[in-house]
Amino acid sequence: MPKVTHLGRVLVPVADQDAAIAFYTEKLGFSLAADVPFGEGSRWVEVAPPGGGATIALTPPQGEYQPGRMTGIALESSDPRADHDQLKASGVDVDADILGGDGTVPLMFFFRDNNKNQLLIVQGQ
Repeated sequence: MPKVTHLGRVLVPVADQDAAIAFYTEKLGFSLAADVPFGEGSRWVEVAPPGGGATIALTPPQGEYQPGRMTGIALESSDPRADHDQLKASGVDVDADILGGDGTVPLMFFFRDNNKNQLLIVQGQ
């Protein structure tokens, strides 16, 4: 069996790494975890959520891996309603409706980053 121990990072394609860094740090409160030269003229950029866990690698587009996609990333929050209001007030593209919260499904909503990549904020356990 492989020696996999945990989920370390997920890759999200972005058109402009600097603009994406600004979005994730200024709008979501992430920190810049890595910004180093990579390959020939490229950069390896990662941002990390305040509570730790897997990082998001902000990668240049390649082939069919382009910005504007469903990422499959679910970010955990203790207060999705407050996050929805705050993100909306700061100009982030958030869905109008908050889903769940009926006792069987946690509160959650979708939003898009500055590259139209879709992410989910979901209430933590």
